[in-house]
Amino acid sequence: MTGTLHLVGVGPGDPELITLKAAKLLASVPVAAYPTTGEDSALALSIATPHLNPAAERLPITIPMSVERGPAQAAYDGAAEAILAHLRAGRDVAWLCEGDPLFYGSAMYLVTRVGIEALVAVIPGVTSLTAAAAAIGRPLAARSEMLKILPAPLDDATLRTELAATPAAAIIKVGRHFDRVRTLLSETGHADGAVVVEHATGERQRITRLADFAHDERPYFSTILCYRGDEAWGRP
Repeated sequence: MTGTLHLVGVGPGDPELITLKAAKLLASVPVAAYPTTGEDSALALSIATPHLNPAAERLPITIPMSVERGPAQAAYDGAAEAILAHLRAGRDVAWLCEGDPLFYGSAMYLVTRVGIEALVAVIPGVTSLTAAAAAIGRPLAARSEMLKILPAPLDDATLRTELAATPAAAIIKVGRHFDRVRTLLSETGHADGAVVVEHATGERQRITRLADFAHDERPYFSTILCYRGDEAWGRP
């Protein structure tokens, strides 16, 4: 019997935001695989640890954090082979994924690689996007408004065009792009209603109005929620 690969969303940071289904699976799964940069602790593992089977084998997968796609793709090829070795032996594997597995999650790269040979099941999780909205107590969008989710690495022209056409936006993967994103939000009129949420739901959570950031501050693990619409909730 071939084992099953479970792609498990472990939420944005707070271990209590793992779903009941995920907690039940993690308590019994024999192998827990998770991405790591090799330079720091794996966030997905730290979130899942309170729920994880103590006897489960840990399978860290080092994913290079480089702009070039080649090294990361090779890492996922290796991850698939390591996971398949367990599945072929009949052992289920849980791939721990921050947030939701299929919302910009690392798990997406394993679906086809493993799915050609074994069953892949997905347990959705709370995203950093919805967690950030909950943290600031503000809707992402209302009524018939559009909400756009924009990765910060997009080029300036694309971001400017997309922002110009939407009242509400969530900027993700901010990192080193913070300064130029802040400039673009000022140009498109979103800056006044923009809030930066760092480490949403985690112990280091911090909520700051974009306007209150000093020019030498660059939050890394963060989401920017911005609004310039007409709904009453968006007014100061």
